[in-house]
Amino acid sequence: MADMQKLFSDDVCKKIFPPERTDAFFEALFGDASEGSYDIELKFAGFDETAKTLHFELNLHERPGCCLACNLTYGLPEVFSRHPVININGLVKEINAILGDTCETGDWRLGSTRSTSKNLHQIPLLITLQ
Repeated sequence: MADMQKLFSDDVCKKIFPPERTDAFFEALFGDASEGSYDIELKFAGFDETAKTLHFELNLHERPGCCLACNLTYGLPEVFSRHPVININGLVKEINAILGDTCETGDWRLGSTRSTSKNLHQIPLLITLQ
């Protein structure tokens, strides 16, 4: 687990999913990045050795002066799973490259949005290793 934590540090996660991608997502969605009500951050959340599953989270941080309403975020797993700017398939390929020869990524899925607090919602990204 410690090795996985080092492999997927906060800095590495920012390289895989840079902060600018949030603005690109809202630009594509609304035509104006300032219309977005949250910033998206990728975080490593752990490794389940028994299930051979990597756990990441797409953290949605409320932007100042905006509202991170639950009804706006519950449908996001479906949107994120196929949106070309979010590009989950590309994220998984980058994660696979970071893993190198140690193992290989397999299937992935996005879980349901969790409302952690008024200012933070999380979408789990689970990646099975082969």
